[in-house]
Amino acid sequence: MGAMEGIAQGFQVAFSLQGILFVLIGVIAGTLIGMMPGLGPISAIAIMIPVTYGMEASVALIMMAGVYYGAVFGGSTSSILLNAPGISGTVASSFDGYPMAQRGEAGKALAIAAISSFVGGTVSVVLLMLFAPMLSQVAVSFGPAQYFALMFLGLTAISSLSDGSTTKALITATIGFMTATIGLDGQTGTSRFTFNNPNLMEGIDFLVIALGLFAIAEVCFLIIKRKDTSLSDQGDIGSLRLSKEDFKEMRGPMTRQSFLGFLLGVLPGAGATIASFIGYISEKRIAKNPEKFGKGSIKGLAAPETANNAATSGAFVPLLSLGIPGSGTTAVMLGALLVLGIQPGPLLVQESPDVFWGIIASMYIGNIFLLILNLPLIPYIAKILKISRPLLISLVIIFSLIGVYSISFNTFDLYVLLFFGVVGYFMRILNFPAAPFILAFILGGMMEQSLRQALTASGGNVMALISDPVSISLYVVSALSFIVPLIRTRKNKSAA
Repeated sequence: MGAMEGIAQGFQVAFSLQGILFVLIGVIAGTLIGMMPGLGPISAIAIMIPVTYGMEASVALIMMAGVYYGAVFGGSTSSILLNAPGISGTVASSFDGYPMAQRGEAGKALAIAAISSFVGGTVSVVLLMLFAPMLSQVAVSFGPAQYFALMFLGLTAISSLSDGSTTKALITATIGFMTATIGLDGQTGTSRFTFNNPNLMEGIDFLVIALGLFAIAEVCFLIIKRKDTSLSDQGDIGSLRLSKEDFKEMRGPMTRQSFLGFLLGVLPGAGATIASFIGYISEKRIAKNPEKFGKGSIKGLAAPETANNAATSGAFVPLLSLGIPGSGTTAVMLGALLVLGIQPGPLLVQESPDVFWGIIASMYIGNIFLLILNLPLIPYIAKILKISRPLLISLVIIFSLIGVYSISFNTFDLYVLLFFGVVGYFMRILNFPAAPFILAFILGGMMEQSLRQALTASGGNVMALISDPVSISLYVVSALSFIVPLIRTRKNKSAA
């Protein structure tokens, strides 16, 4: 079967009454779940697996795909309005989305997020349809050495997340690395930084840290500054209307990050979280006014929102073409495929074209549904900010506690959440940026695993890390991305 015939069959499945209905159910469920801290797409898809028993495989997977990208779409809402990231892929959206909400532009921020998500998702679906078979070869060509170089490139971004002081950013990143090593060593089984506490054997969950450093720290700040009248305008929703200048400012980031996010999504292990961070950082690097980032920049919100939604579509390339899950969410989806009797891999296109092309075609419809559903609801969603300050603080605390407790049902995690909330508050007071901590924590475990795999495969030869053109190119880009901003900063200071 040719590609065009497969695409036609996919649209036939997606545009059936069943297909449209289950896409709609998936994106609504995903959006609602994404808004709630803690209940990310992994939980949602795991819950959906028993629901899909007896259903046709193509329709069941269309619904699960809808839940996946719907959750990424909806996760931006709590990041923007409450500084409480619904999922890890929307942490970077809070850097500029929340400051916009604070200055009375919540409606505008949500509109930018909705449009950027739609563009990123739609462009990536087109790319997925055109290049899925070819890109599967790219995913295979990346080994442990190349992944280590890619993660190293991500780390050079720490200087871009420094908020003025690179030294402070490197300090917080170092602590983030140390936090990532807490728990049992995956290779030797040795306990590290657990202090003989069994609750730390499995390490600390990302959501605990993200909600602590952002949501609980913000709650501490609001409680202590409750008499500050300058915070009283946070309840203003503002207009949803975007001007021509706003669209002009969004156009560049949306175009660039649709492609970059998709390519990062194709690489197994990268996913929406890393795509959103790299999208944010790359836009800040090339911006004419990088000082505006972190203070409510339109580009700073459009970039990660476009990148993370583009990456969700890209993640289906290794899953469908190779049977390799690129993230925790696609790992659960791999389980769902096997439960439904579908074996993902190179033969999936020939053996089950209705499943392969049906999922891809349904993404077109899903992205349109998400835009149509979310844009009219923005005025109502943004009214969260109209809730009185004491009640809003209570709701953020409750949602954060429920979200963290639902991960492991362990009260110890609640104490860890509180600890990171206090740490986040003092970091904010002392001007230590939280973003490098989060980035180092995300990349730390992945870098360690890739380094060990590369060294094991080469018999301990360190030169294996720089033995191929891909790795060398990534290291060169890493060096340039770290050095060029420092040179630019020095030139600006000397010119001043």
